[in-house]
Amino acid sequence: MNRTATIFAVIAISVASAGAGVAYAQMKQDGGMMKMDGMNHGGMAMGEMTGASKAYMDAMQKMDAEMGAMKMTGKPGVDFAMMMIPHHQSAIDMAKAYLASDDKDSELEEFAKEIVAGQEPEIAFLKRWLEKNGG
Repeated sequence: MNRTATIFAVIAISVASAGAGVAYAQMKQDGGMMKMDGMNHGGMAMGEMTGASKAYMDAMQKMDAEMGAMKMTGKPGVDFAMMMIPHHQSAIDMAKAYLASDDKDSELEEFAKEIVAGQEPEIAFLKRWLEKNGG
């Protein structure tokens, strides 16, 4: 898969998994059982997760909580920068969890390292930009 296709795949997975994060949070509150519209979907209980899988879900929940708690300013640039910080941090947290896992796929390791190396400076840029631009 070329780099552009990989990036689009990661974005698609991130968007799709945002819904999974909400479901995961609900399942944790409901004792591991998915409940929708007042119904208990016992067949949708979460299986055991690896440490990495739990870290991915925790990172997504943290991102969702931070983004959901943000008060929009009405300034597109400021709002964009504020929302991108937890989004990028979540990617970094997931990448670090993958790197700490027992899975040793060289392509994914390289990709995870690129995420950390690329997005840490982007978060620093966004924070500096917000300081200069009233964020």
